[in-house]
Amino acid sequence: MSTRRWQKSSYCQEGEACVHISTSPTSIHIADADPPRHVLTVSAMAFGALLDLVKSADAR
Repeated sequence: MSTRRWQKSSYCQEGEACVHISTSPTSIHIADADPPRHVLTVSAMAFGALLDLVKSADAR
């Protein structure tokens, strides 16, 4: 059983169309539900790069 604390995205739609995020000291965990069925784990640096890319695409 996971002891992670999951936070629902603020951009969540109604129903099951949500992304959940959990952090640890060295990584970010992204899941499709809480409790998670599928989890993608990336480094904090990789997640930061993704956010920078998304922000730069929104600025265009």
